Amino acid sequence: MDAGSHSLSAQIRHGGPWRTVRLLLLWSEPVRGYLQFSPTLIVLSVTMALPFGLMLLYSVWTQSYLDVNTTATLANYQAIGDKPLFSALFARSLWISGSTTIWAVVLAYPLAYYVAFHVRKNKIFWLILLTLPFLTSYLLRIFAWKVILGYEGVINSSLGFLGLISEPIPWLMYSPMAVTITLVHAWLPFAVMPIFVSLEKIDRTCLEAANDLGLSNKASFFRVTLPLSIPGIVAASLMIFIPTVGEYVTPVLVGGPDGLMIANYIQVMFGRANNWPLGAATAIVMMGLITLCSVGFLLLMYTIRRGAR
Repeated sequence: MDAGSHSLSAQIRHGGPWRTVRLLLLWSEPVRGYLQFSPTLIVLSVTMALPFGLMLLYSVWTQSYLDVNTTATLANYQAIGDKPLFSALFARSLWISGSTTIWAVVLAYPLAYYVAFHVRKNKIFWLILLTLPFLTSYLLRIFAWKVILGYEGVINSSLGFLGLISEPIPWLMYSPMAVTITLVHAWLPFAVMPIFVSLEKIDRTCLEAANDLGLSNKASFFRVTLPLSIPGIVAASLMIFIPTVGEYVTPVLVGGPDGLMIANYIQVMFGRANNWPLGAATAIVMMGLITLCSVGFLLLMYTIRRGAR
């Protein structure tokens, strides 16, 4: 027994029960860690767990005009399953968010790869360049895309001037594609950063060993670099997929009726419709779908990485 443990045992023998508990708390390193973490845990509980619990509680209530019936029922969830509108909005939201995630990662990977492997000096300068879009307002960027994709916007005007089209293309604007393009541009930097960090941490001697074993640069990329960068791809994908499912500003401004997402319906339920229980139930179902998609994606990436070893 070391001196510290002997001293603690002596203090416990000569102290009362409350002093014993206090000494154990002070001497236990895990307990001290939890005590230091407790303020953050309290803040997270108040700001996240409490609103979620309130949302879950509202989802099992019903509302008729201005009266809320607090009798627990699953009528709201049944209504979500019975109406085709909900299924269509859920499917469209997942499709737009999934497309945004895929395109953002595909476009971000070459940028991150170039900065990580080909830029020798001033990498921070290149990373700052990638974050330049954040210097302008998000709404301004959305309106810029409206100018580009509009019926008489830059693309339609340029194609008409070149004689490639006889009339403007109507589906460039106010469509799911317009929402996807705008979201990809807005979230692209969020995909570059985690992928860059993952690529930067790869041991370059692994690549040299792969070349020494006869692998070409292309084979080395697919056998070594890409599998080792999967954690960055996973982080980037989740950072984009989870928030974009809940987008409601972008679909309103560039999506039109065909580009609205489930968050727009939830906003209507909590706003003009004044049906908080149905809106809460819709939000809970959406959170469940996001969780299932995220877990499935993580399992898929884990399987791919394990098979690449």
